[in-house]
Parts: sequence; structure tokens; C-alpha cells
Amino acid sequence: MLEAVGVSPFDETVYRAVLSGQQCTVGDLARSAGAGVARTGQVLKRLADLGLVRRVGRGRWEAVSPRSALAALLHRRRSEAETMYGEVEAELSGLHRLYWANQLSSDPEALVEVLSDPETIARRIDEVNRSVTTHLWTLDKPPYLDAVGQPHFHEQERTTTRDWVERGVDVRGLYCPESIASPGRMETVLRLAALGEKSRMLRRLPFKARIVDRRVAMVPLTGGSKESIVLVHPSGLLDGLIELFEAYWERAEPLLAHQVEEGPGEEDLVLVRLLHAGFKDQAIARQLGVSVRTATRRVAALMRTLDADTRFQAGVRARERGWI
Repeated sequence: MLEAVGVSPFDETVYRAVLSGQQCTVGDLARSAGAGVARTGQVLKRLADLGLVRRVGRGRWEAVSPRSALAALLHRRRSEAETMYGEVEAELSGLHRLYWANQLSSDPEALVEVLSDPETIARRIDEVNRSVTTHLWTLDKPPYLDAVGQPHFHEQERTTTRDWVERGVDVRGLYCPESIASPGRMETVLRLAALGEKSRMLRRLPFKARIVDRRVAMVPLTGGSKESIVLVHPSGLLDGLIELFEAYWERAEPLLAHQVEEGPGEEDLVLVRLLHAGFKDQAIARQLGVSVRTATRRVAALMRTLDADTRFQAGVRARERGWI
């Protein structure tokens, strides 16, 4: 039972014997465990090194409280496992690059995978997304393979993002006005940011792409992802895509402020972001699922809240308050 924390079955037998007695002698424990005194003494030293027992006198031992001792041991093992996992991940990245460097030298066409069959595209995208461990960087721009704008897709996107963030993945999304044109999309993007996605906005993105773990990039060949995409493996081309993403990232504006003194309601936050992105009342109405008249009324109310006479001034006031 305790092998997961480094205690062998026989060591556990001796440990249970210590737990059952009071300041046991080595001889008592040896008889209880059915082993020799020398072997039992060695076990006790191992258990003491693990913090499970302690010597209380010449040849006498007692147990440390299992709740505190085993909890500390479990925490130590978990930390060691996490450290080892990180080291293996780093080594795996290096081995993967070495593999692709060799592939590239022997077969330059291995630099990229060109995919044109819709079923193959969907399968490979799913495979790459499932392999995410450290980084997921996205240049988000339509058209999309999935039903962006539909409620079930929004929920799936939130669930997947929450899982990545909880696993410590560096999730970054770079959006443009076209990214949030679908009804309800801006609200979803803001919720992704609230979940932990690092989200920023640019006025324009020239193409869409997704970079996974800094080891592979998925890029459409014809602007969208429905017809054909390429998977770019470790190479100078991948390094260039990574640097390009980082350059765009530096130019973009965060979707959520780090500190907001007078936080707006969720509806106002969505509205001010839509205004800042340059959306007109008709497009705002589609996003919010309301009539144009209602959208116009909400914009006017927000401008009164911000004490702004123009939309530009509203953007300035919103920035001053840390809303954008």
C-alpha cells in the first residue's frame, strides 16, 4: 500500500508493528515481523530516514504520527515527481528537435506536413491539441473548422482552456475584430481570459496559426483551415513563426486589465471591449443578441457612465479606469 511513497511491503510490516506497540525494542519488532534482528534494525533506519519512526532510547523505537509523517512524505514524493516530470519534458523537447533535425537532413520534405483531406486535417489537429503540455499560442482568425459562435462550442472551448490552465500550460490567444464577429464570441473570449488564458487584441492579423509546445505549428495554406494546412516541425521556419508570434504579442493590447479600481458589470465589460474594437451598433447588437435600438441605448448608457461625449472619449475614460 505504501510502495508509492518508497516503503516496501516488508518495511511496511515492520512499520505497522511499531504503530501497534509502545516504544518497541528491535527484538520485539523482529519477532512480530518474523525476521532477524539485524534486518529489522536496517528497516528501522530506513523508516527513520523517511520520518516515519524515531529512536526513543537504546534499542527502542516509536512511530511518528502517521497523519503528519505520511503527509510530509507524500508531499516530498509529489514534488520529486513534478521535478522529474519537468526534467523529462525538457529532455523530450531536446530529443524531438534532434529527431527532426536528422529527419530534415535526410529528407527536407519532413520539415512540413501538408494536409488537404478534411478528415485528416480534423484528426491531426485533434492529435496535436491532445498533446499540449507546456505552450499553446494561437493567432485567432476566421474561417474556422469548428462551429464558432454556437453555444456548445463556447462551452467546449471554456472547458478545454480551463483544463490547460490548471495543468500549467502557457495559453495565449491573439485576437482581431474578425475573431469576435460571431454572436456571443466576445463574451466567450473574455471568459477565457478570466479562466487564465493570456488574451490580447490586434487590429489586424495577417494569418491564423497555432503553436504547440514550441515544437510544432499549424498554419493554413489558403487563409482558412477548411482546405489545407501545414504542420511545421522544429526548424528555422518554426523558429521564425515563434518569433513572429512574440512580436505580434508585444504589439497587442491585453483584453483584461490586471487591476480594475471600479470594475464594470459583465455586460458593460463586453460592451466597452466591442466599442474599443471598433464595432458599430449593428455589429454590437449581433454580438449581444439584442435589437440595434437596444444596443444603441446600452452604448449611450455606458457613455453616460463614463461621462464621455464621443466613443473615442469613452475609450479613453475606460482605459483610465483600467477597463481596457
